[in-house]
Amino acid sequence: MYNLGLRYGTEGFPCSAEGVVGKMRSRIGLWVLVLGLAVSVAGCGSPPQAAIDSAKAALDQAVTGGAGEYAGESLKAAQDAQAALEAELKAQQGSWFPSYTKANELAVAAKTAAEKAVTDATAGKEKAKAEAAAAIAEAKTVLTESQALLAKAPKGKGSAADIEAMKTDLATAATAITDAEGALSAGRFLDAKAKAESAKSGATTVKTAVETAMAAKKR
Repeated sequence: MYNLGLRYGTEGFPCSAEGVVGKMRSRIGLWVLVLGLAVSVAGCGSPPQAAIDSAKAALDQAVTGGAGEYAGESLKAAQDAQAALEAELKAQQGSWFPSYTKANELAVAAKTAAEKAVTDATAGKEKAKAEAAAAIAEAKTVLTESQALLAKAPKGKGSAADIEAMKTDLATAATAITDAEGALSAGRFLDAKAKAESAKSGATTVKTAVETAMAAKKR
């Protein structure tokens, strides 16, 4: 009898065919496991691009929506959240086995913070608009009162130069009010408020000076 290199089992039959099938099944199972792990790792290693893009778009909207002027603290918080996201993305890109679970959470948080900045900017802008309009109205009232008082200001020796200086100050205040109204119409509410407050301050100074002179004249 020739062996021919085949191994026999206890029953006298070659076990090579059955062994080969068993080995093939084991190898197939191993490859399936390896493939499954590879797919799993690939899934964890993919950046959450949609979430990242949404967070960036929300931050851009906050910036263009005036959050820098009207919601500075909220914008700073959103920018910090975006920076944390970018730092995590950079860290994972340099990793052998990247996982973007945390990055996805940070992207969601960054978007939420940016959307809050958008909302706060809108509210801040409306508040600034109302304050600017009120400041302009107050400045106009004070200007009108100052002009009326100046027309009644006591005239005497050496007062002519002072009166002319006051007229110039009131003219400057009137110009500032006009500029404030222009800024209000253009949507520059903080600028409008500042100009109106400057005009009110100048007119108030003249009003106080005239009232003081008139009171002294009565003594």
